Amino acid sequence: MIPSIHKRGSDTVGLIRYLYGPGTKEEHTDPHLVAAFDPLTPDPGRNPNATYQQLQRLLDQPVNALPKSRRPAKHVWHISVRASPEDPILSDEDWAAIASRTVAATGIAPDGDDAACRWAAVRHADDHIHIIATLVRDDGRRPRLHNEARRAQAETRRIEADYGLRRVTPGDGTAAKRPTSAARHKAERLGQEAASQELLREHVRRALAGAADEAEFFDRLAAEGVRIDKRLAPSGDTLGYKVAIVGDHNKGQEPVWYAGSTLAPDLSLPRIRKRFAATTDLETEPTALNRGGASAPARARYATADATDTARTAFASGDERTATAHLVGVGEVLDALAQTTTGPSYAELREAAWHFERATRSHIRARDKEMYALRRAARQIVHSGTALGRGPDCTATVLILDVVLLAVIAAARWHAARGHAQQAQAAQQAADHLRTAYQAAAAEPLAALHAWGERLPAPRRQRHTATVRTALPHLVDRLQAEPGWDSLVMVLDQAEQAGYDTAALLAKAAAQRELGTAESASDVLIWRLHHLGYTTPPPRRPRSQPNPAPNAAPVTGAAPRQETVRPHRR
Repeated sequence: MIPSIHKRGSDTVGLIRYLYGPGTKEEHTDPHLVAAFDPLTPDPGRNPNATYQQLQRLLDQPVNALPKSRRPAKHVWHISVRASPEDPILSDEDWAAIASRTVAATGIAPDGDDAACRWAAVRHADDHIHIIATLVRDDGRRPRLHNEARRAQAETRRIEADYGLRRVTPGDGTAAKRPTSAARHKAERLGQEAASQELLREHVRRALAGAADEAEFFDRLAAEGVRIDKRLAPSGDTLGYKVAIVGDHNKGQEPVWYAGSTLAPDLSLPRIRKRFAATTDLETEPTALNRGGASAPARARYATADATDTARTAFASGDERTATAHLVGVGEVLDALAQTTTGPSYAELREAAWHFERATRSHIRARDKEMYALRRAARQIVHSGTALGRGPDCTATVLILDVVLLAVIAAARWHAARGHAQQAQAAQQAADHLRTAYQAAAAEPLAALHAWGERLPAPRRQRHTATVRTALPHLVDRLQAEPGWDSLVMVLDQAEQAGYDTAALLAKAAAQRELGTAESASDVLIWRLHHLGYTTPPPRRPRSQPNPAPNAAPVTGAAPRQETVRPHRR
């Protein structure tokens, strides 16, 4: 059950007309009162002799009793309370009780207060009610509404328990504002896929992903195709900014502007500048060297895998401020991947980035400088372009999806351990979309590896099986039973042909994460071996040994880290 407090207004009868009217899409059915401050309150929905003006005068009476100088400019208070789609349809009596509990909890009409504000609850759909109240009490004083939104949320959690309804994940006040129903209906009329503020939030986050400074941020934001209006000081310095969707106008045909701080708490210009100040000189970092024929987008993804893997391990550490910085950095990596990916994975990556942005915010202050490596990686992804092609390019795409998926799962566990329910749920939703993207991207290269592995001569298969049994005796039976076994054997064969000590390489890959909870331990090892092959310098291969297969060799690529797996001595 979700309570939404709407903007305060000054037109009581206008809101009444909307609540009792057909709605913007004829969605209102049988509008009627379910409860009010006075049981004898006239109901224009059920009483043909009652009018909107009668209800308005009754609600506004305490306001009009005040001298004009003391009347509040915005005296109309409005909240909607909506049940979840899977909840049973509640009766009018149930909604009446819920309305009474809501106005009591928020301070509009505390229990036993005979001089409280006047209110009325209207139901025009099965799944929700609207409560309208006027913000002058019968004794002429104002109600105490401090933190009324948080108190409404707390009361709905109790209502859910009492009525056996779906338990909605509680928030902590760090979420971005939800679009109003009017904004959602307007988006439908304009043919937009989401409300303007949601689309703008995505545009701003994309422009911010890996941006080195304020100038680049605004240039990229303009390239996203949104309107930008900067608030300038007399000196010419930028004090703030606001953005608008092209074609989204108000009744006066003016653009509907949203300030960055309105889109999300971390998108105000001061917060963005703080991120830039902590991660300077992104331009000076070199990208990964080319080894094995990988393209620039592939090299950027290989380099990003290292930074993201570091973030994954940070979530298991005790430093919450560092972990929070890595959450922001992983969010930027996801935004960068979403805007540079094509094909079937694009939609899933976009959804993953959309959900994970909620997981990047909490009340824990980030140690901003710790997001440097991830911001640099996001920058490399954005500036290297779209990852296309086969061979190392395809491998890099699957590898980064595998690593980011593990990092997002770790982030979900980190949030859950700290009681950040909304963030944990958002990270889990992002992981679900990443898993789908990974499965789509990995299907072709894994199928090729599987086919090659099946054709390996028996002596070589037996040798690699013995290697796995020696290096991972506790996992060999599980690995042999998985569909990815032949693919793993093929990767080990390629590593051996390149001169690697396959037992040492396999043990190193297995040590990088626990495999007990992996859906496919063989898949995890395959991409870990690819990663190690790319990030460790391959030893000189004896001339008598053939080159590894061109599309799946785990030992092709750059070597940003100085660590070596010794070749097997024959």
